[in-house]
Amino acid sequence: QVQLVDSGGGSVQAGGSLRLSCTASGRTFGNYAVAWFRQAPGKEREFVAGIGLNHYVTNYVDSVKGRFFISRDIRKNMANLQMNNLKPEDTAVYYCAAERWVGQLKYSQEEYRYWGQGTPVTVSS
Repeated sequence: QVQLVDSGGGSVQAGGSLRLSCTASGRTFGNYAVAWFRQAPGKEREFVAGIGLNHYVTNYVDSVKGRFFISRDIRKNMANLQMNNLKPEDTAVYYCAAERWVGQLKYSQEEYRYWGQGTPVTVSS
C-alpha cells in the first residue's frame, strides 16, 4: 500500500508558476512510476505528466510540454511538478498517482491504484 499526499496548489495569474509536491509513505516509493493528472470542472480527468523510476523516462501531454516539468526524489519519497507560464486553461484539481513500475509509463487513470487527495490550481487571466 502506498499513501500519497498532494500539496502546493493555489491561485496565480497567467504567466505565473507553481510547484506541486506529492509525498509518499508506505511501500518503497522508488519502485513506482508517478504521474500527475488533472480534472477541470465539467471535464474528465486527464494525464498531465509521468515519470518512471528515474529522469530518463518522462512524458507530458502536448498542452504542457515546455512549461511543466516532472521530477522525483526517491530518497525523500517525493515527486514534484514544476508548472511555469501557467495559463487559465491549466485551472483544475491536480492529482498525484502512483503504480508499480512495469517498464513503461501508463497514461490512463484506470491503470493507477494509488492517488493523492488532489490540490486545486486556479489561473486567472
